[in-house]
Amino acid sequence: MNHARDYSVSEVLKDGTRVTIRAIRPGDRDRFVEAFRLLERDSIYTRFFTPRIDLSDDEIDRAINVDFMSEAALVVTTESVRGEIIIASGRYIATGGAGNERSAEVAFVVEEDYQGRGIASRLLAHLASLARAQNFTRFEADVLSQNRAMLSVFKRGGFPMEQRRERGVIHVTLALPADSRTA
Repeated sequence: MNHARDYSVSEVLKDGTRVTIRAIRPGDRDRFVEAFRLLERDSIYTRFFTPRIDLSDDEIDRAINVDFMSEAALVVTTESVRGEIIIASGRYIATGGAGNERSAEVAFVVEEDYQGRGIASRLLAHLASLARAQNFTRFEADVLSQNRAMLSVFKRGGFPMEQRRERGVIHVTLALPADSRTA
């Protein structure tokens, strides 16, 4: 496998759309900002749990400048008449643990026109592969209970899963066994 910072694979979605799943790069700043601006309010809310209009410069810098040790961020791109565009992103960030019990929070967002095509499931599999290579043993995510699509992605992901409900939010824990071959 490529080093995480250089990670890149080409895939074809079930509808025939050709995409590249790759590590985010500092040069993606304009594409990343444009992708965020094209998201509908509901998608932003289900990702951030709060209404957002824009991202601050600091938030953008943190999103595109990733160390690929304690965190990883992948984007899904496709070609359009404007060139390469970002249609989805996923990331994990270390949250705790040491030695054999490292955990990371995982999150995704997929542009609405591309939802339902298996992109989040692919991102989960690729991120899990990268995380296992860095000795992470589990992913955790907080998902709004009405976000059935994301809960379904986690359920179909092929990882042992636990759920805990707390005031409209479902906390999901996915085990990432070293011998798992879902990616």
